[in-house]
Amino acid sequence: MTKPVLYLIACAAGPAQYVDEGVRAAQEAGWDVCLVLTPSAARWWEPRMAEMAELTGHPVRSQYKLPWEKDVLPKASAMLMAPMSSTTLNKWGAGISDTLAIGLASEAVHLGVPVAAMPYFNQAQGAQPAVARSLAVLREQGVLVLDGSQGYEAHPPKQGDPRGFPWARAVGALGKFLGNRDR
Repeated sequence: MTKPVLYLIACAAGPAQYVDEGVRAAQEAGWDVCLVLTPSAARWWEPRMAEMAELTGHPVRSQYKLPWEKDVLPKASAMLMAPMSSTTLNKWGAGISDTLAIGLASEAVHLGVPVAAMPYFNQAQGAQPAVARSLAVLREQGVLVLDGSQGYEAHPPKQGDPRGFPWARAVGALGKFLGNRDR
């Protein structure tokens, strides 16, 4: 039996340093994981990109492919954007798909692919009026947004715990979301 394919999409927020933990959590939950990074997050992982490709069994993507290039990743069964930065949240909410990471997720939700997102940013960033609007827009489109007590609660500025990001909670919530969609 073939495993379902999860695109784990990570933005350049603190927990992206530990995205390998997110990959392992998803693999333990039965997913075939493909890793997609924003260009900034890819810079963080550049020295270890081969390690991530070996862990997932797939090339790590961070850029749009050229028109004549073949897709190197299998078709996604679901997507999880985690950690989602406030920059990515607000671009996605405004319909700006200037990175592969946002483009894949914004298109997938309208193609019927289940998409979940767990933010990671501080309370000062979260206080920006655009954040609440963008969260509402994503929810209106059917994105499962895992924030507050359902996922990740914004932390005080300069007091985040990137290492403690709840990867397993995000993967588990996605699994429950998928189970509820099938009923």
